[in-house]
Amino acid sequence: MDSKTAIKGRGAQMNVANRFFELNHEVRADFLEYCAKEGEEADKNKTLFLEVFPKTIVNKVDSPDVGMSYSMNIYQGCEHGCVYCYARNSHEYWGYDAALDFERRIMVKKNAPKLLESFLSKKSWKAYPIVMSGNTDCYQPAEKQFELTRQCLEVFLKFKHPVGIITKNSLILRDLDLLKELNKYQLIQVNMSITSLSEETRRILEPRTTTIQKRLDTVRILSDAGIPVNVMIAPVIPSINSHEILPLAKKISEYGAQSIGHTVVRLNGAIGEIFTDWIKKTLPDRAEKVLHQIESCHGGTLNESRYGVRMKGEGKIAEQIGIAMGLAKRKYFKDRALTPLNTSMHEVHKNGQLRLF
Repeated sequence: MDSKTAIKGRGAQMNVANRFFELNHEVRADFLEYCAKEGEEADKNKTLFLEVFPKTIVNKVDSPDVGMSYSMNIYQGCEHGCVYCYARNSHEYWGYDAALDFERRIMVKKNAPKLLESFLSKKSWKAYPIVMSGNTDCYQPAEKQFELTRQCLEVFLKFKHPVGIITKNSLILRDLDLLKELNKYQLIQVNMSITSLSEETRRILEPRTTTIQKRLDTVRILSDAGIPVNVMIAPVIPSINSHEILPLAKKISEYGAQSIGHTVVRLNGAIGEIFTDWIKKTLPDRAEKVLHQIESCHGGTLNESRYGVRMKGEGKIAEQIGIAMGLAKRKYFKDRALTPLNTSMHEVHKNGQLRLF
């Protein structure tokens, strides 16, 4: 990519048309952030934080192959800027585009803690793990200021309710005190995403994320505290990080994770256009090779929506990725298993009193 024309500190390098709405932004607050790469100033287009107040916060997940049944997303949009992110498409439902808008316009659900408390107070609710976040990272940069994830963890602890966390940010360590308390009752699992051991790969794929070393250190600190950690090598992208599966698994095991998992990249909806534009500008020498190999994992297309095959793909390359992951698990995680979450301690509060009967 021409360094003079590249948008520094952003994943997407373009805007794309929203399939549903014309752009119509109402801006309530804005903050300027800079990318973590030393000596490189971020895109100067301000990140806009918009306060929203939804009516619900916990979502039932109907997809049978995502490993969760309930999720909650405190933020919509994500400054991390991961160019492959499947969550980009959801931004269109809010009237924004899935490319730069997804990274620059972040909706902040200010009433998330209160909504969660109301949900967990329902007489009809029977405790089942709720995952933060099934869509966008609950520890993205906005959390440093708004602290909504921390407030939600306090609610989970109050109700003795199991919670899972998906993140790629070391900011989670700010809340280590709450994580330790939750872990006393077996109420917490952390899923850390680590896609590469190469900082150069991280910078172009995930420009505003925590460095790889900090993520590994986070796995170590959490694991040393006895908190169950699963690491997702996700997504595996042919000819970008697919060769790193075994060394990644080895390093992750050395830092104490209990388990690993993976997905094969899929580029549904607007993400196909965003990723294609990005790779032709960023890695032009191998762009066609990577795109063709992704297509070979999904029946000749970049898109894949079929349950059962969309996460792991099919064909020879996907099979090779699966074999490498199987070998990595046998070699480095043979005697390890993720500690299950406890659903038996959920305490429902009504009118400020603990229900005993």
